Amino acid sequence: MKSYSNQRKVSLFFRYLLLTILAILWLIPILWIVLASFSYNDTGFISTFFPEKWTFQNYIGIFTNSQFPYLHWIINTLLVAIISATLSTFIQITVAYVLSRLRFRLRKPFLQIALVLGMFPGFMSMIALYYILKGLNMLNLGGLILVYVGGAGLGFYVAKGFFDTIPRSLDEAAELDGATKWQVFTKIGLPLSKPMIVYTALTTFMAPWVDFIFSGIILSTSGDPKTYTIAYGLYNMLSSSKGSATAYFAQFVAGCVVIAIPITILFIIMQKFYVNGITAPRSHLPSLRFQRHTP
Repeated sequence: MKSYSNQRKVSLFFRYLLLTILAILWLIPILWIVLASFSYNDTGFISTFFPEKWTFQNYIGIFTNSQFPYLHWIINTLLVAIISATLSTFIQITVAYVLSRLRFRLRKPFLQIALVLGMFPGFMSMIALYYILKGLNMLNLGGLILVYVGGAGLGFYVAKGFFDTIPRSLDEAAELDGATKWQVFTKIGLPLSKPMIVYTALTTFMAPWVDFIFSGIILSTSGDPKTYTIAYGLYNMLSSSKGSATAYFAQFVAGCVVIAIPITILFIIMQKFYVNGITAPRSHLPSLRFQRHTP
């Protein structure tokens, strides 16, 4: 018994040691970026971990730089993220629920086709999407939202797997009480799928903040920096400045830090609801009463 206790202590020690090492390796690049944003440097090359000269000018410059309208980029990205996350979450959850709970013709072929299409990376369709949006005169933020929302339906597999774990007996019991398909979805499916809704909303909301490939293809033709999103704007800040790109490196890092703060806070807040949704017992759901439909 004592030998087993010692083995357990040694095992826990090495586990915590490994986790500590991984945490340090993960935090060092983030810490360097934060420290570099306070560094006074106009050469673009930061050779020290801690700044030799501290300054807030990088944060002031990122908001006052007329050549790179940082505040417009944040507003554009926030608008795109909210609209695309709302529509994409509704589409994904609805499609997943329908494919999980309902049976209809061509259901299995659709699942197979969606699985095959999901294996191809999205940027393979960039050229085709560009010419389609160009023909529709939608090389703007509206076209970017259409791109994000248009492919949302194919991301249903994770949510479908979640709905498959919900006992069908709940649906049958509700239908016996007179509930319609829509009532079963709104009164049973949605309350039970709260963690999946939060997960889908988080992933779709984060996409516009980190995507500079699609946004670059669609928004670059406008030539107006005020129409860019944050990811493409920061990328364009260094790539389009040519010889003077290094002069904006410190402001670029400061811009990355500024935009990471609210996203991190949002993720922490939403993660709390996500964990609560997973750990909450399903028996705590409110009693469901439906009005029986008489023929």
